[in-house]
Amino acid sequence: MNKTRKTFLYLIFDFIAAALAWTLFFFFRKIHIESKLFGEIYLNADINFWLGVFFIPVFWLLIYYVNGYYTDIYRKSRLKELSQTFSVSLFGVLIIFFKLILDDIITSYNDYYQSLLFLFFSHFFLTYIPRVTNTTISVKKIHNRIYGFPTLLVGSNGQAKKIFDEIESMKKSPGNKFIGYVNIYNNKNPELENFIPNLGDFENLNEIIKKNKVQEVIIAIESSEHNKIRSILSKLLLLNVRIKILPSLYDIISGYVRLVTLYKTPLIEINTRNMNVSQENIKRMMDLVISSIAAIILIPVYFILGVLVKFSSKGPVFYRQERVGKNGKPFKIIKFRSMYTDAEKNGPALSSSNDNRITPIGKFLRRTRLDEIPQFFNVIIGEMSLVGPRPERQFYIDQIVPLAPFYLSLLKVKPGITSLGQVKYGYAENIEQMIERMKYDLVYLQNMSIYLDVKILILTVKTVFEASGK
Repeated sequence: MNKTRKTFLYLIFDFIAAALAWTLFFFFRKIHIESKLFGEIYLNADINFWLGVFFIPVFWLLIYYVNGYYTDIYRKSRLKELSQTFSVSLFGVLIIFFKLILDDIITSYNDYYQSLLFLFFSHFFLTYIPRVTNTTISVKKIHNRIYGFPTLLVGSNGQAKKIFDEIESMKKSPGNKFIGYVNIYNNKNPELENFIPNLGDFENLNEIIKKNKVQEVIIAIESSEHNKIRSILSKLLLLNVRIKILPSLYDIISGYVRLVTLYKTPLIEINTRNMNVSQENIKRMMDLVISSIAAIILIPVYFILGVLVKFSSKGPVFYRQERVGKNGKPFKIIKFRSMYTDAEKNGPALSSSNDNRITPIGKFLRRTRLDEIPQFFNVIIGEMSLVGPRPERQFYIDQIVPLAPFYLSLLKVKPGITSLGQVKYGYAENIEQMIERMKYDLVYLQNMSIYLDVKILILTVKTVFEASGK
């Protein structure tokens, strides 16, 4: 399956459909509405027509992206395709109507109704027909086992064999392409060994998933092995895979779940998203727009602070340090240097309020959070977000996790320039304070929304102007 090619195909068809619908609507207005006002007309395409043919489809693609239509392109159903295309088409047409059509010269209000209905139905059908055709082709290939999602079974005996047999015996495949299984307790004679390969044991789960590009994990373990469920989930937490388990394990799982029916065996799918797709996309657009604008507006501030940092002490203006980002991926964070260059000659150490390693200008930068503003560039390239848990070094994460294992859940999202923990608690001076600050970030994680992000950004701006940062 070529996901990029398939997504591009949907994009092209959606663009062409939107352009064609707008073209038909242009001629409809000329022939049906303007002819009643001005008599005989000429169907000449002016500059406004060509601008519409380009920018109207771009507008539609943006709406589809925000709505999450191009996410999981191979996991679409035709019924959802119909409802999603209908609702988004109606929403988009209403925007176009009130922004571009409502001020048209008309003979009666019936012209408005006819224009709205014509644009909606032409756009809907021209968009839906290629979409449902593409989706039907993909669904049939999945059902016929031509396409499949690399799936790993966690477990090797009774329950795992039962699920394997039921899915493999289905006339129409749900898309699971089993590539192997992993043992929980290194069983001597696993029941699956004659059907799919043993790819290793539980301890190597992460490496197995990454190496084999697994997209879906089905946890099918015996009742005697339930004590392992938390360990299994903690290993899967930072991986971009779908996780399904048997419903008998429901009471052991925390978080939101939804039921997925696979033949005779019902499975529960764990929802690993902290925001829905549309809010995730809006959050990313906010990150790009606000960070790009801020990076331009703050050029004079960068220059002034750069000069102050340079003349306050020897060393570079900017400080780059490796931090751990989303899904445990390391990246280089950028900050204005607020410490002397030999600050960590004796190894990593957290700063304190009376830390003599901090330069005079560095104290001001930390109080106002201005040392963080170069991170707008980390946001633009996608390593960070405006709002999210503050990224830490692996050195400290290794000390935090044994004391607070739930810290790993913070690595499910992009780290942020600012966070709820940062505005409510501030900089941490030791591991205990880092764990205390973590509680605020866990609250953020469970309540992520665009509204909460905006609120945290406002609190951060307040901290900057009041210079009240810890």
